[in-house]
Amino acid sequence: MFRSLATQIFRETIRYSSTDTSLILERSINRVQLLGRVGQDPVMRQVEGRNPVTIFSMATNEMWRSGEGESVNTGDISQKTTWHRISVFKPGLRDVAYQYVKKGSRILVEGKLDYGEYVDKNNVRRQATTIIADNIVFLSDNVRDRA
Repeated sequence: MFRSLATQIFRETIRYSSTDTSLILERSINRVQLLGRVGQDPVMRQVEGRNPVTIFSMATNEMWRSGEGESVNTGDISQKTTWHRISVFKPGLRDVAYQYVKKGSRILVEGKLDYGEYVDKNNVRRQATTIIADNIVFLSDNVRDRA
């Protein structure tokens, strides 16, 4: 108790008395929740010297009604599908995702956004946006029955 209180006081002292901005640690949030359907069966990859990762794609849909009119039921319905790349590094979750996530399954993914770069087959640098999954909730009945 005393040690954690002393640590907290020390951190606050550094935060407010230091002129070096690199020592100021602020809390921030990087949280994502996606509810949608799996676009492909997951694959497990392992790069030399790194832990394996399970990767799959997921689609989310946005729907809206276009057109003019006072009635809610008039106008055309439009839909936009957005595809997301999901990566699962957490050891227990990684194995469950690889075994039970299937194409077409309806799932909820919770995690964080990650931006990175990679070099493709043609030696071109590309940017990638990935969701690093912390939790997966299976919503399809057929998947829940198998688990």
